[in-house]
Amino acid sequence: MGLGLGYFLLPAGGALSLTGVITGNGTLISLSWIMWVLGLLLLFRDRGRRPATVREVAAAAAAGDARAVRKLRALALAARAERRPEAAERMLRQAVRAGDVESMWELGRLVQERDGLAEAEPWFRMAAERGHAVAKRLFRPGGALHTDGAGPP
Repeated sequence: MGLGLGYFLLPAGGALSLTGVITGNGTLISLSWIMWVLGLLLLFRDRGRRPATVREVAAAAAAGDARAVRKLRALALAARAERRPEAAERMLRQAVRAGDVESMWELGRLVQERDGLAEAEPWFRMAAERGHAVAKRLFRPGGALHTDGAGPP
């Protein structure tokens, strides 16, 4: 449960409370109070916490925390969108070391933008070998990285 759920529970509790009052249904009113309290608790739970640093997220990812790996990838994609490709590449490489297939693909895309398809091929191959569906398509006949020389369709 997280911050997003708290933002959902408060208005849902309000709607349920209003419905309970209009219909005279005490069960709905009681349920709405539970939703209100739970929503407020979820909102206040994260209020005093400081956000994790990239270093902390990377350490957790290296230790095998799957949520941290996804967070690291998300931070990398945000850095890429902010036109900070060096930071994005560094974080993607850390996520790749943790075995994240989607990060392999994203690192390939980043390298392709900077250095071309040939330089990105190892990252795309790594992702394809681990089951990434889109990366696999690059190596099929007619795909951009198929060794028959046919090139892209």
